[in-house]
Amino acid sequence: MGMFGIFGSNNKNSKRSDNIFEELKSRFSQKHEEIKSQIVEKHKDSLALLTNYPTQLAAAAMGGVMLVTNQLPTPPAQNTLAVESSALDPSVFVVSDLKNNLPAEVRPLSAEEEKTLSEILSRDFNMKVSTELQGMKLNRSYGLIGQEQHLARYPGDNMSTHFNSSEEATRYGSEGMAPGLGGWGYFAKSQYDMTQKDADREKYYIAVQTFLAPGFHENVGKYITFFKFRKMLVVNPENGRAIIADIGDAGPGESTGKHLGGSPEVMKYLQRVDGAQRGPVLYFFIDDPNDQIPLGPINPKSSQLVSS
Repeated sequence: MGMFGIFGSNNKNSKRSDNIFEELKSRFSQKHEEIKSQIVEKHKDSLALLTNYPTQLAAAAMGGVMLVTNQLPTPPAQNTLAVESSALDPSVFVVSDLKNNLPAEVRPLSAEEEKTLSEILSRDFNMKVSTELQGMKLNRSYGLIGQEQHLARYPGDNMSTHFNSSEEATRYGSEGMAPGLGGWGYFAKSQYDMTQKDADREKYYIAVQTFLAPGFHENVGKYITFFKFRKMLVVNPENGRAIIADIGDAGPGESTGKHLGGSPEVMKYLQRVDGAQRGPVLYFFIDDPNDQIPLGPINPKSSQLVSS
């Protein structure tokens, strides 16, 4: 029976109809992935040109490619562009996937939107992410991120001791250090006790509105234990850049108009450092009970860190 015959029949069994719908949805999703792979293989030389342009523009072009089957224009000579076909940025697909499933305005997502986006991000980044973990969730998973300062990692840490090189100090030092500690206090007992994990937790921290999480005030201790250094996938939907961050602080306040904050390293990698120092991001919990996923920038379809 054809597709329209299935949907047009008078089926009294609603459960069977739901099963058919889910099966068709799964088939369409699988076919979508096959089409993307075929397009990349067939047009890889032309698609490589998109890496010379902003990811948003590339994603728009990719969306057009997905709708047509005509051959793309022949690219200029390779020696002019110095671009290899293998240089196609996988973030183009992330932007394209998210663009079609995000609302026009930055607002709390519906349960259905969160489910769809969880599936997209889990697939694109090859890890299980969700908006709810162990029965707990934040007040939102899509919001405006703002610039935060560096946090003291141990007693006596300051801007002269905070960086491993003058290059790091030049690149990330202008934001300064917060006058107070992070939400969980120091990251290490002393400079000599500090491990690489402690340093990374401060370097790639985000501040989220833990105090607005549903149920927080009814069981503060349980929620603090859950949120402390909890890993999250943070994605800039406008360029596809993503980073594995940990919750290192609580905030910002509701009056700021922002919904979360990012360390200088997080903000610069996500390219959220503009005049306003704020912009929309998605932030989803990572299911990593054995602590196997490292903090830092991450590429789509990979669990390997990339250069920041």
